[in-house]
Amino acid sequence: MIKDIKGLHHITSMASDARQNNAFFTDTLGLRRVKKTVNFDDPNVYHLYYGDEAGTPGSVMTYFPFPDVMRGRPGVGEVSETQFAVPKGSLSYWQDRLSAKGASNLHADIAFGADRLLFKGTDGEAFALVESDDDGRKAWNGAGIDESVGIRGFSGAKFRLHDTAATSELLGFMGYQRAETDGDVTRFIIPGGNGADTIDLEVLSKTPFARQGAGSVHHIAFAVDNRAKQLEVRKALMDTGYQVTPVIDRDYFWAIYFRTPGGVLFEIATNEPGFDRDEDTAHLGEVLKLPTRYEPYRDQIEAGLTPLAA
Repeated sequence: MIKDIKGLHHITSMASDARQNNAFFTDTLGLRRVKKTVNFDDPNVYHLYYGDEAGTPGSVMTYFPFPDVMRGRPGVGEVSETQFAVPKGSLSYWQDRLSAKGASNLHADIAFGADRLLFKGTDGEAFALVESDDDGRKAWNGAGIDESVGIRGFSGAKFRLHDTAATSELLGFMGYQRAETDGDVTRFIIPGGNGADTIDLEVLSKTPFARQGAGSVHHIAFAVDNRAKQLEVRKALMDTGYQVTPVIDRDYFWAIYFRTPGGVLFEIATNEPGFDRDEDTAHLGEVLKLPTRYEPYRDQIEAGLTPLAA
């Protein structure tokens, strides 16, 4: 069993409009844009990162905004809900704020004993604010949102699957423990994790497979401390039969990827070197950072990207 994964590192989704996406996360949700860069495989598309002050692993939501991409179709074989942790007693504040900001499908529920507020993002993606105990993480107090009610990072994520047996086995191998079941949803948790340490598996045996597009989660990344731990995890996964990519340098972390039995794309990402490797923490996300191979084309790339603020 793998013992080096401590919870989530980041979640990466797709969007249809960069400016709208940036406004939603920095203004409506009050997260900090910690990096403004481009897609490694398509430098004409932004890669935007939002999180806490430093972009701490377990707090970072990232997006590829492909202009005018078709909206995704929800279904099985995907991450269906991204869950953010907020302080207990803060949901009334968020109810008022999200309502005033025009968030759609806004409603409350209770899952696994926790009060939650559910809503949709600008491309129809599903989010939940989950009241949770203080885990020592500090919220970024952007857009006038006080730290006492702010988002502290992820609490976890939910998958929709036709069958959960193989994914349950994989999560167990990755160090997650089965916690409890609520209806058709089973929760797994990393003991002593980083706060972003729960995964919920929902069984929808007759639902069609999802079609990726705007609002879809592209992949979900799990955190390990460093490259040495990552190599150990890679070997363990390959020894178990998974087809895992070589280590890829993503500038702010190193990454490996593999496809799960349920169809969800997993990444294992390192906590090193972090988002301050090329910017001072006080000025994260302010200027466009490019992978080295694209730097000679900066003028052309910048001219083709939509400014994020009017």
